[in-house]
Amino acid sequence: MASPFIAGIAVAAAAYAGRYGIQAWQAFKARPPTARMRKFYEGGFQPVMTRREAALILGVRESTPADKVKEAHRRVMVANHPDAGGSHYLASKINEAKDVMLRRTKGSSSAF
Repeated sequence: MASPFIAGIAVAAAAYAGRYGIQAWQAFKARPPTARMRKFYEGGFQPVMTRREAALILGVRESTPADKVKEAHRRVMVANHPDAGGSHYLASKINEAKDVMLRRTKGSSSAF
């Protein structure tokens, strides 16, 4: 007598688990899509650029090798170049960030 009862409980548990799984899957599929884009530095420049700020502007880590810094500079500069509708101020900040990351300057302020 206990065997059919245990089998009934097992079937009921499997049915509830299946129902919960289907509801969870439908909720997962119905959620709004999220952008998987990288977040870029949103601005608010400091008077004297630090390595941390330069790394945030270029989208790299502070310990990134020189060749990766140059690639990141090229990528960000293409998106913000004044000839392509970008700002002269942003272009100067991007160039300053590259110089700070390559240790060409000690973090001087830009010309603007």
